Amino acid sequence: MTDKHWDDLKSFINGRKLNYKPIGFIIDSPWLPGWNNISNIDYYSSDRLWWEANIKAIETFPDVWFLPGFWSEYGMCTEPSAFGARMVWPDKNLPHAEKIIESIDKVDKLPVPDVRTDGLLPFMINRLKTLEPQITDMGHNIRFAISRGPLNIATFLMGTTEFMMALMMEPIKVHLFIRKLTDFIKDWLAYQKACFPSIEGILILDDIIGFVGDDEFREFVLPYFKEIFSHLDLPVKCLHNDAKGLITAKYLDEIGVNIFNYSFEHTNKEIFGLAGSGVTLLGNIPPRDVLAAGNEEDVIKAVKEQAANTPENANIIWSCGGGMPPDVNNANIEAFINSVREM
Repeated sequence: MTDKHWDDLKSFINGRKLNYKPIGFIIDSPWLPGWNNISNIDYYSSDRLWWEANIKAIETFPDVWFLPGFWSEYGMCTEPSAFGARMVWPDKNLPHAEKIIESIDKVDKLPVPDVRTDGLLPFMINRLKTLEPQITDMGHNIRFAISRGPLNIATFLMGTTEFMMALMMEPIKVHLFIRKLTDFIKDWLAYQKACFPSIEGILILDDIIGFVGDDEFREFVLPYFKEIFSHLDLPVKCLHNDAKGLITAKYLDEIGVNIFNYSFEHTNKEIFGLAGSGVTLLGNIPPRDVLAAGNEEDVIKAVKEQAANTPENANIIWSCGGGMPPDVNNANIEAFINSVREM
């Protein structure tokens, strides 16, 4: 994001109206490599190709807020790699991390990573350090410290089914697991901020929090996410959860979140009613079935439907209900931009 876009974002989440309707998309490796006609392996392994893909997006759509902007990441392998997970790198699909915990009983033996040296984390930092002069020369900057959330990382390391069963049957051991992961995330975010003082935002991505009930949310999510979002005193605090988000939305203010990216299955009106006016919405048309698989008319229709379900006093950055998916083409993005401008 340019300095002007960033200043506008900070003002917007604090209630100041802009003279335009902001549009923003979370972009990373599910979309950028294919859109730029390169393989995932090339995107992850080449600083030059990573840079060119990100720059192309910014120059093609200069008025869009791309979040988090210059995201140095290795897909779902990023955080698990620090714990020693085996990483699998298909050329045509996203990478994935193999489980390293056979049961919740093994949690006490889980290593405590050093975020400065372990897994892929130093490579992420070094990529940004290498390209930071070029980023700032373009009037952009490194804005966000980013991590997947503790429940999300837990399912990578243990398996989703196994973790969810443990959550119900072994709560004490699950708390130990989430405690370790929360401490890791706090350390990781703080290290990113120490490396790049320009960081003024936090982005946490965790879909698993959308699969628990209200009681479980208050026990296993709320206290840990409050810790994570309060760990750094920064003005922008964004949460991505594009699974079920109605329970999450009720607690955003208490957690300390001021931007929420949520599932397209919920209308803007629903989320606004639960989250309140203090949270800026980031949404919300179907990413895969409309923005990627639909045509321009489908995109225009979806934007109009969401606009009709958006309260006038809602603070909204117009987007899709989740990150930018694979195979979204320029024509559909342009249709989205023009539809928002014509509201």
